[in-house]
Amino acid sequence: MMSIDPRILTTLLKLQLSPSLSQLTGSSASGTSAAGQTSFDQLLSQLSASDQSAWAGEENDDSYGYGIPAPLQLLQTGLPGGLDSMSAAVSGSAADGSAAPYESMIQSAAARYGVSESLIKAVIGAESSFNPSAESSAGAKGLMQLMDGTASGLGVTDPFDPAQNIDGGSKYLSYLLRKYDGSAATALAAYNAGPGKLDRLGISDESSLSALFSTLPAETQRYVAKVLEKESSLRL
Repeated sequence: MMSIDPRILTTLLKLQLSPSLSQLTGSSASGTSAAGQTSFDQLLSQLSASDQSAWAGEENDDSYGYGIPAPLQLLQTGLPGGLDSMSAAVSGSAADGSAAPYESMIQSAAARYGVSESLIKAVIGAESSFNPSAESSAGAKGLMQLMDGTASGLGVTDPFDPAQNIDGGSKYLSYLLRKYDGSAATALAAYNAGPGKLDRLGISDESSLSALFSTLPAETQRYVAKVLEKESSLRL
């Protein structure tokens, strides 16, 4: 499958967005392990084939399409010790804009799911500014702004619990990175708009994302650029 230099991809994205955006330098993400690839791919197929109603708010440019069909609940049993083993107290509920209180949780999730720490931090920063109590008008909750359907499908019982939210959001990112051959930009577009939306637009990898980026909702275009820029700055 054709691969595009991330620097070229992000330049193309920038050209289609506001000229006031800072120059983007690319994105990176690690893939998940090969173990369980067959069952993983089967679940991704179910995700892509799911009815539109499974993706809450997917057609709304200003809402988040994170709903996950019930079959993904089966994967939650693969967590060593379960989500409760990751739980840790975080003092206060107000956002301080810092990843510091969540470093160990981010590191654990990054190692468990093969997602770079910088990408997880960039998503949290864009979604909630590191406020674990954040809740959108559409009902997305917590650090990585999980919708209730997503949280349930990922085994997250309390989306306002930082450990559970980071684990669930990182797990979802790992699914999307696998689906889109490790392309962080495409995975981010799906995280925001829902993979069903990308499927209907014919976006399946970096090449098609570059060609069809302008067909995505404006909110999703801004979201992808914003997270890639944050992720790039975190790697400097």
